[in-house]
Amino acid sequence: MSEAEPIAPAGAPIIVTALFGAEDFAFFDGLRKRHFPPERNILSAHLTLFHHLAPDLAAELKQRLAGETRGVPAPRARIAGLLNLGRGVAYRIESSELEDIRARLADAFAPMLTPQDRAGWRPHVTIQNKVEPTAAKALKAQLEADFAPRPVAIAGLASWWYRGGPWEPLSRHMFA
Repeated sequence: MSEAEPIAPAGAPIIVTALFGAEDFAFFDGLRKRHFPPERNILSAHLTLFHHLAPDLAAELKQRLAGETRGVPAPRARIAGLLNLGRGVAYRIESSELEDIRARLADAFAPMLTPQDRAGWRPHVTIQNKVEPTAAKALKAQLEADFAPRPVAIAGLASWWYRGGPWEPLSRHMFA
C-alpha cells in the first residue's frame, strides 16, 4: 500500500491492474516502447483487471486488494498467445487463479461496475495500438514466428487514479 495517498478529484475513476515481476515487466514494457506509437505511449505495460471503479470505492478496494494478496502466494499465470486487436497487438494471459481474484472483486462491486467491467474479462497486455491494421497484422506474424507459451510472474495488484493522462498510483499490494 502506498504511504502517501493522493486525493481523488471528484469523478476520478480507479483502474485496477496486476503487477508483473521485474523480468516480465521489462519484457512487455520493452516491446511496448518499441512498437507503440511514441506520442500515444503514456503508460507502462500493464494487465488491467478493472477499467473504471468509482472513486468512493477507494478505501474498500484497498482493503479487498490487501486481503487478496497479504500472505498469499502469487497466482500462476502464463503468456498463452497473441491477440490481434485490429489496430494493435497484445499478449494473451491465462491464469485461473487471477481470474478467481477478479471474479471475487467483481462480485463485491457488481452493482457499481461499468458495462465494460461487467463484460467478460479478456486478460491481455497491449504492446501495440493505434496503428494501421496492416502494421498490426505484420507485427503479430513477426512475434508469432518464434512464440512459445511460457510462465509469467504476477507480483501483485495495484490501483490507480485515472485523470485523463498517465495514471497516478493509489495503492500497491504484493503477493507473498
